[in-house]
Order: sequence, then structure tokens, then C-alpha cells
Amino acid sequence: MVPLSEETIANDKQQNSSTPLASLELLKSYGSNKGFKKLCDEEKIMQPIDHSAAGNEVLGRKLSTDDVMRIAGTRFIQSSPSSPKSLGSSALKSIFSHPFGQFFSGLSDEEKEEVQLAESLLACAEKVGFKQFGRAGKLLSQCESSSSKTGSPVKRVVHYFAEALRLRIDLETGRISSKDLKKMQPMDPREITKNLTPSVLAFYEAAPFCQITMFTLVQSIIENVTEAKKIHVIDFEIRKGVQWTTLMQSLVSRNRCPLELLKITAVGSGSNSKLIIEDTGKRLKDFAISLKINLCYDYVIVPDMLQLREDLFKIDPEETIVVYSQYALGSKIQQPDQLETIMRVVKTIRPTVLAITEIEASHNSTSFVNRFIEALFYFSALFDCLENCMKHDEPNRLVFESQYLDYGIKNILAAEGAERNARNVRIDVWRAFFSRFGLVEAEISMLSLFQAELVAKRFPCGSSCTFDWDGNSLLLGWKGTPLNSISVWKFL
Repeated sequence: MVPLSEETIANDKQQNSSTPLASLELLKSYGSNKGFKKLCDEEKIMQPIDHSAAGNEVLGRKLSTDDVMRIAGTRFIQSSPSSPKSLGSSALKSIFSHPFGQFFSGLSDEEKEEVQLAESLLACAEKVGFKQFGRAGKLLSQCESSSSKTGSPVKRVVHYFAEALRLRIDLETGRISSKDLKKMQPMDPREITKNLTPSVLAFYEAAPFCQITMFTLVQSIIENVTEAKKIHVIDFEIRKGVQWTTLMQSLVSRNRCPLELLKITAVGSGSNSKLIIEDTGKRLKDFAISLKINLCYDYVIVPDMLQLREDLFKIDPEETIVVYSQYALGSKIQQPDQLETIMRVVKTIRPTVLAITEIEASHNSTSFVNRFIEALFYFSALFDCLENCMKHDEPNRLVFESQYLDYGIKNILAAEGAERNARNVRIDVWRAFFSRFGLVEAEISMLSLFQAELVAKRFPCGSSCTFDWDGNSLLLGWKGTPLNSISVWKFL
């Protein structure tokens, strides 16, 4: 089975996993102060850049964690030797001239220190890409001594990335085995989060992303079932089912086309799914009773998704069927046969609409250095968000970072093969994948966008959330760095 990745969508852009960081142009994608604009596109190369305006924008505010990483990347490229394999080669320097790099002298001493720390991390990753582990180890020692899991967001990012690079070196040099790695990371945090631990719940309540994606998708569902009297929702990752309390409140308040039946089918796999799904069902039934909604709650639980079949679902021809997936499909990328099975079953059921949200990042490249750069900016945005949305020393924040984010960073950077299960891909990869099953991207309405912006405004840190379009899909980001895609799909 061919894995779902950028390499399979664009074979001409494949890169060998041994490619050094110095040969990449991926870093240029993050040279802009907005994550959705590429620094080196033709228009920007042809037209002069107002460096003073860009510099004033940076110097007039506190640098975000991503800003620090972009400045460090620019300086790293510009200071590299001009060899054919170096990021500092003349060809790259001619197109990578981000104004951030020109204003280093105007930064505070603390910001300069953080930029230099990030440069050391990039240099270390380059050495790991070259398999120069001795030199990488020396740089790692510098990073480790200057970073901290309780420091600033930049220092926290460097701390966890340095740990991941150290782990990769130990794996590649044989100091530890892949079996040792599995013992060190016995449980995928994504499985734990299904039951919402206190630290995960604290993150969901403090950071806007989960609620924004949920309310936006529910709004899109409502717009597609306006004439339906019987609605059947199939949820591939129901968790606590909060999204369906929101849907119920909207359905009970609509004036025309009164609802006769709401059916929710939760889909799960594995030994822990049943208890979570049953507990969620009890709470949803109680909530439906309070609203006087006729709710039928059912579930389909299989050992793994290879066993999923359409005849396991109780389908009524009069029902309007909706499929909802919040990060469920992305968790199956490392098991493409299971992902294919899910999509074949969905195609057979043929719902009216699919409402999907996934992580908007490229963590499935075969190239270590590609994954490093993508992960660096993705997690930098997350750590920056946590600094803005939660207290600096809040225990739940420290637990969330040290367990969940740490796992993701180490899994993306150190693990390979079957052990690497954090394999997020961008919306363009999903778009190509879904097209194979006859799905087309439906338009997310301006009302749904308004709903997303409204939810963001409810959070003290919500002004840092950014929205942009990729095709008909909505990209939710943090200070310009995309973190989630929100999309709606229909069968031709």
C-alpha cells in the first residue's frame, strides 16, 4: 500500500532522507512573516522589498516564537559557507533575503540570545542530516545547557527538539534500539486524549483551536441538513461528544422542518473504545432528553478498521447521513490499508456531507530534514500559543508539553518505519487522496467563517488566531502559521 504523503502526490518533488539541511529550500517557505505567503515566489523576487517597513513591524512588537525561528533560519542560511551543498550558497542567498535578518541589531539582548540558540539548533540538525554525529553532539550540549522546559517558549522548543535530536543520534549510532524507543514511549498520547486527561482538558479550554474547528464544522453540517427530518451522524472520533450537544441546541431551535430523529453512531477500534463511547452515549442521551430531542445512539466497534464494513451501520433510507471526523483520518496515515478501508465504507454509505478537520502540517516526508523544519515551525506556534493562553508555570501546561508535545516531536524526528505514527499531511494531500473516492471539496460558507471568528473572539488570546483559504478549505493558524485545516466534502 502506497503511504499518504507529499512524495506520493508529487513524485517529482521527492527528496532522499539523507539530504542535508543545507540543501533544502523548505526553510524559505517560512521566511515570510505570514505562513501563507512564500518568500521566494516570483512576484517577490521581481519586486523590491521594503525592508524598513518589515523591520519596523517586527521591532514594534514582541517577537513570537515563530519570528525567532524565522530570523534564526535567515541568519543561518546567510552565514553558511558558499558550497554547493550549503544553505548559504550564492543561489539560495540571492532569493532568501528576508528582512528579519537585517534587523538583528535592533533586537533586545534576550531576543538575540534566543535567535542564537535557535541557530545552534538548526546547525545541529544540519549535522544530524549529514550524519556528523560527533559535531552534532557538541552543538546539542550547547542547546541543552541554554534551554529549559520551564523557560521561554523558544527555550522550551529548543529543549524538546534537542532531546529528540539526541534520541535520533542514539538510535542511528546503535546506543539504543527501536525496541528501546517503544519502551520509552509505550502509549500514543492520541489514544489517551480520547478520554480527556486534566492537562488535555485544560489545553482545550484555554486554547481556541478545538472549539473553533468544532463550531465551524457543526455550522457547516447545519447548513447541509436544513430540510432533513431524520439526521444520522457517523462520528469516527466522538470523544466526549461535545460537538453533538452544540448540534442538538441548533436543531431544536430551528423553526421550519422540525426534527423527528437524530441518530448518532460512534465508530471506534481497540479495547478502550467501548467504555469511552458508552459513557459519551449516556451523557448525550441525558442532554437530548433535556431538550426533548428523539435521540438514537449507537456504536460500531471493531478490533481494527480493517474489519469495518458498511453492513455494521444501521442505515435508514429516509435518513440524511453526515460523516464527522476530527483528527481521526490523520491518525490512520501510518496504516494506509485501514485508511483505505474507512474510505471505501464511507463511499458505500454515501453520506450527504463529510465534515473533517486535520492537523495542517507536513510531517510525513521521508526526509528527516524536511520533517525537522516542518515540525520546528508547527510546534513553535503551539508553544507560543500555550505561552499566550496559559500561565507560564501552570502545572497542566507543563504536563501537556512534557507528555503530549514531547511525544509528537520525538516521534516525528527520531522514529522511523512502523514506530513513526505522527504523519500529518497538508490539505493538498488530503484533497488528492479524497478525489480518488469521488469526493469534491464543498465550499465553507462565510457564515461558517463568521462562526469561527466569533468563537476566537471569546478567548483572551483569540486575536492571535488567523484564518486563510486553501481552495474551499479554511486554514486555522496561530499568528500566521497554519495549524489546522477545516474542510467539507461531498460525493460527485
